[in-house]
Amino acid sequence: MDLVPLVERIGEAPAAALLGLLTGVVFGVAAQRSRFCLRAATVEFAGGRLGDKVAVWLLTFSTAVVWVQAAQMLGLMESADARMMAVPGSWSGAILGGLMFGCGMVLARGCSGRLLVLAATGNLRSVVSGLIFAVVAQMSLSGLLSPARDWLARQWITGGGRNLDLLAALGIPQAGGVILGLATAALALVLARRNRIGAARLVFASGVGFAVALGWVLTYALSQVAFDPVQIESATFTGPSAHTLMFFLDRGAVLEFDIGLVPGVFIGAMLAAAFAGEMKLQAFDDAATMRKAMTGAALMGFGGMLAGGCAIGAGVTGGSIFAGTAWAALFFMWIGAMATSILTGAAAETATA
Repeated sequence: MDLVPLVERIGEAPAAALLGLLTGVVFGVAAQRSRFCLRAATVEFAGGRLGDKVAVWLLTFSTAVVWVQAAQMLGLMESADARMMAVPGSWSGAILGGLMFGCGMVLARGCSGRLLVLAATGNLRSVVSGLIFAVVAQMSLSGLLSPARDWLARQWITGGGRNLDLLAALGIPQAGGVILGLATAALALVLARRNRIGAARLVFASGVGFAVALGWVLTYALSQVAFDPVQIESATFTGPSAHTLMFFLDRGAVLEFDIGLVPGVFIGAMLAAAFAGEMKLQAFDDAATMRKAMTGAALMGFGGMLAGGCAIGAGVTGGSIFAGTAWAALFFMWIGAMATSILTGAAAETATA
């Protein structure tokens, strides 16, 4: 993929933002139409069901793994160069942050990515929760909460100055990642057939995974032609939400992939919802619901930054390159979410629905 003409025409920073915008639009359209949501999948699973929400999540995850691992085999990207792999990961951050994020997304009724998608459809609950999430994430990155985050993250880190590559650590060849992804996709399709999920929804669920692969490939291609170092990354919403917030507050902020990603998701989801006639203003039902959502958003902001990514950033994007701490964070997000679902009764409501 030759991005030289684009870089020469508009510059490296605007090119990165444009690639983020493209990735975001694809993600936003696919996520809105598929109703992809980790929170919904975990609540359903905690309720003892392998329903449509679990099937959609598994298909998205498996699609991302297959596309990303295949792209590596074709030389379109190199996960070892991704920042998530090139720096030490935090096991303590993945465990504690994953638990906090999982708990928070159940209380807020959606992970950070899902909140952004819902906000684009007119959901005012998600607008409020998303803003709180972004502010707390920024506080955890470089503000009042950053010392606590740093201390917790330092307690147990990966060795060798890098994150752990699970495939390499287990001695699994590159093709093994593709095989694992295909096996998971087969399971997802079996569940989809059992739950009578339409073909269109399955295509869009796969589109979310494709958007993750697209981000990896585009940023890798840009890094090969850019003069200044370019961070190889893909869809995630903890850091980007904080960066996007600061971009609009700080006149000295510069364009980057993150700055295009978040608006891109919003635009894509809004267009998809408008086309389907699903734009609708929604507010909090009562004060108790609002308090739960605000608490959950704050937990996700700190937990996501501590874990090194959100349900998308760690759970799908990091999982697709087999980053050790990303898989750990995803596992503990499931644990935190299921425990919270059971304790709050959300799982029981889903099981009887």
